Amino acid sequence: MNTATLLVFAFVALVAIATPGPTVLLALANGSRFGVRRSLPGMLGAVASDFVLVGAVALGLGALLAASEFWFSVLKWVGAAYLAWLGIRLLRSQGGLDLSRPEGEVPSGATPRAIFAKSFLVAVTNPKGYLFCSALMPQFIDPAAAQWPQYAAISIVFAGLDFSVMLAYAVIGARAVKLLRQRAVLWLDRCCGGALLALAGSLAFYRRSAT
Repeated sequence: MNTATLLVFAFVALVAIATPGPTVLLALANGSRFGVRRSLPGMLGAVASDFVLVGAVALGLGALLAASEFWFSVLKWVGAAYLAWLGIRLLRSQGGLDLSRPEGEVPSGATPRAIFAKSFLVAVTNPKGYLFCSALMPQFIDPAAAQWPQYAAISIVFAGLDFSVMLAYAVIGARAVKLLRQRAVLWLDRCCGGALLALAGSLAFYRRSAT
């Protein structure tokens, strides 16, 4: 894989990543609720899932999901249920920002481990990600060269872009809070919750392309 091929992949991946999806919506919500620094574990959780996704595609899991209706459906419904649960929680929240909370105090349910796990599970249970990457990534792999170094390069670029986009969304969420205070968090929670529910619905009705 040469530099030009990697740059083309980076451009295509950036367009896909920047389109609002579950992980970037979580980054936006976390940035507004907890601030950029406390939302970093969520970004790292999504990045960890990127490496799992690329590794799975390299091992052929994407092809398995494309061929097996059963395993595709299992992963699809698990992912849809988890997205719906997160969406409902955000819709029912009263806003995560508490201006009376002492500086440095961690809000309930906002431990680094919990934030990491939420983003990781959202990304790793989304079958559309596996199908997308299994369709996209092999096109940039040189079959005449060693496969794993190429997949490693792709995964690093993909994860770096994903982290950058999520960081930008988290900053936007945090800035909105500074400008609009408590009410901004409430409305961001509502918007992100509704969007996650919509994504859960779209995932539930998502079907594999005919092979």
